[in-house]
Amino acid sequence: MFFVRPIAHDDLPAVLALSERTGTGLTTLPANRERLSERIERSLASFAGTAARGDACYVFVLVDSAGNRVVGIAAIEGAVGLTEPWYNYHVGTIVHASRALDVYTVAPTLFLANDHTGHTELCSLFLDQAFRRGRNGPLLAKSRLLFIAEFAERFAPKVIAELRGKLDADGRSPFWEGLGRHFFAMEYSTADYLTGIGQKSFVAELMPRHPVYVKLLPDAARAAIGEVHQDTRPARAMLEQEGFRYEGYVDIFDAGPTLECFRDNIHAIRQSEVLVVELGEDDPVPDSLTDDAVWLVANRRFADFRVILAHAPPRVDRFPLLPYAAEALGVAAGDTVRAVALAPRDR
Repeated sequence: MFFVRPIAHDDLPAVLALSERTGTGLTTLPANRERLSERIERSLASFAGTAARGDACYVFVLVDSAGNRVVGIAAIEGAVGLTEPWYNYHVGTIVHASRALDVYTVAPTLFLANDHTGHTELCSLFLDQAFRRGRNGPLLAKSRLLFIAEFAERFAPKVIAELRGKLDADGRSPFWEGLGRHFFAMEYSTADYLTGIGQKSFVAELMPRHPVYVKLLPDAARAAIGEVHQDTRPARAMLEQEGFRYEGYVDIFDAGPTLECFRDNIHAIRQSEVLVVELGEDDPVPDSLTDDAVWLVANRRFADFRVILAHAPPRVDRFPLLPYAAEALGVAAGDTVRAVALAPRDR
């Protein structure tokens, strides 16, 4: 059985091992023990209720209960850009026109922006390759949405997710090679790592302040704008299924897209229900293999938050749980849980 819980002090070695397998481009999960330790401390302070709004960060891990092994990680930044600048490019348009010459041209451009300052961010999603099977990915990724649904007052009205951009077979970013390298004079992996460990001052010091004309970039760099890393395609599909959309903002290093959605319009948040637990000895939907009968179920505790997957009919008035599932959540008959169908439903 797999379940999601808040990160703990003792998870540092496991999370460090995961970070060493992420590859380039997952900026918020650097393979740096000190930085990861600081992130865990920030998360612990956030779950303790002592972190300021600009520092609030909630980190979760996916645990394989068979060996009590941490196999995945995901996080929520309560509000980005309040303590460190949050940069991205907005893909816009500049029009050049001359009536005298009968010339009218439309030029796609990249504008440096801080427009997402204060928004809540879904980030640091990574699942061990060996466990990318079944429904582990959706469990890990969507558990954050139930947490936001339950504690909505702690999060901004808009939620964003900055996705890893397109890389070539050698791990190089075509967008970086076509633009960033000319201003930063370093490898993409170096810039990504420095940002991940909090050394962001070089971005403000070296980034071009004027609009960048997309047509002046190499073909490969242009083609990478708004595209995602091949390993990130499932995460993008899941977010779009939940109602997130690309609104023309991309990462300044690899041009990966930022998806966004108003918090209360996210399907898992809008469709989640608070239901009373009913214990039973038999699986309420035996031998089910469809997402229609699979639910994300969370207890309603803040610091001791837990999420699992459980079977239930598509419509329920009370949520049926087997004893081992109730034990994993730390709930008993008559307690309430927050639950939502794994696959979004039309309403």
